[in-house]
Amino acid sequence: MSQGQGFGFGLGKMKELKDAFQKAQQVQEGAKRLQEELEQMEIEGEAGGGLVKVVMSGNQEPLKVTIAPEALQESADVVADLVLAATKDAYNKSTATMRERMEELTGGLNLPGLG
Repeated sequence: MSQGQGFGFGLGKMKELKDAFQKAQQVQEGAKRLQEELEQMEIEGEAGGGLVKVVMSGNQEPLKVTIAPEALQESADVVADLVLAATKDAYNKSTATMRERMEELTGGLNLPGLG
């Protein structure tokens, strides 16, 4: 065993580790703010040309469903399909919004698995 080798952590490695921890802390703080923002967002999905509308938060929590009276003239199966389609639309918009906001948050930080 050679002397002075320690665990293989030189000063340069310690600085890299410190920088990585600082970046991770920035992302964590940003993620907390982002989570709060996503909870407050209202993202609307629709189907049937607006006959059925579903509103979700930015973190995919269902908030509201609106069904136009005209949609109720259709069969239960058609209404169910419209509700499902509007829910999928809202979900897709919500997840896309969350993904975009996370990319904005982590972009440029060069953190493995996040950027």
